[in-house]
Amino acid sequence: MSITDSKEWKQLMETVPNEFQESYSRLARATEVLTTEPDPEVGLTPKEVIWTKNKTKLYRYSSDQSTKFKVPILLVYALINKPYILDLSKGNSLVEYLVNRGFDVYLLDWGTPGYEDKTMKLDDYILDYIPRAVRKVLRISKKDEVSVLGYCMGGTMTSIFAALHPELPIRNLVFMTSPFDFEETGLYGSFLDERYFDIDNVVDTLGLIPPEMIDFGNKMLKPTTNFFGPYVSLVDRANNEQFIRNWKLLQKWISDGVPFPGEAYRQWIRDFYQQNKLIKGELVIRGRKVNLKNITANVLNLSADRDLIAQPHQVKALMDVISSKDKEYVTLPTGHVSVTFGSKAVKITYPTVGDWLEKRSN
Repeated sequence: MSITDSKEWKQLMETVPNEFQESYSRLARATEVLTTEPDPEVGLTPKEVIWTKNKTKLYRYSSDQSTKFKVPILLVYALINKPYILDLSKGNSLVEYLVNRGFDVYLLDWGTPGYEDKTMKLDDYILDYIPRAVRKVLRISKKDEVSVLGYCMGGTMTSIFAALHPELPIRNLVFMTSPFDFEETGLYGSFLDERYFDIDNVVDTLGLIPPEMIDFGNKMLKPTTNFFGPYVSLVDRANNEQFIRNWKLLQKWISDGVPFPGEAYRQWIRDFYQQNKLIKGELVIRGRKVNLKNITANVLNLSADRDLIAQPHQVKALMDVISSKDKEYVTLPTGHVSVTFGSKAVKITYPTVGDWLEKRSN
């Protein structure tokens, strides 16, 4: 039995002011959360694996609700962290929202690369994986057209895929906080300046980029807030069980990153952050130049006004270079992660995506 469970300790606590008792209670609860409680369950919307390739899985989600819309939707996430951020918990899940609204929903899970995958390039993911997943969705759903939603880097990859595959029947594209213009990237521009950041040395040395390195770079955008802020908030609000539940979900996801295949990372840093080739029309994927003007599908392009990872001007730049006649750009009052998780995501992001798709999916 610890001293804090003893009768003497409890009698002592009754003699101190209420404010001290409350502070101690919150600190004790925060300590409990950090040291003894298990991780929360995530990705709870029912699903089945309908296709695999290497580490990648393609999920199809199910629901008691019947499908109302003809056009299925495929979700594509980034190569960092895990895609269950789109299905984090019941009532806080874009996947669950879309399924319950009557959409036939699929998600591409890239899996966890091993050292044997260090030579995987963006070319492989964009030309060998996404097109096959789209064809699988069309075949399984027995539909003639598909919508694709790309989140973060997954949206950037989706734009390249769509530009290189004008023959595929893509009716709708939804981009969620995806960067397209890398000319002004804030602190990333300083961190990754080719005069000081030798991308070849990094990739040739590490082979597979560890998730801790990616997470460290992201947190350095606001170091005090990102390194210490979550724990200060946990102690301050440890008397709020709903806050603790969401805190545990988000911290689990943030700390659950996956390695970045070295060759794909080399391309991502050099061709995008150091040379900004995509928006300039200079990007080449497996010998094919990427022309974003080839995108003609309906487009919903979402940015977040507090996003430091994909700043609104980086997202909005896409609107000037695509050929889509039906295109809409919306800035949401969220951050890069809270665009898909939390109260504003539930109240604003999900309906924005659902309403826009509903008008274009029959």
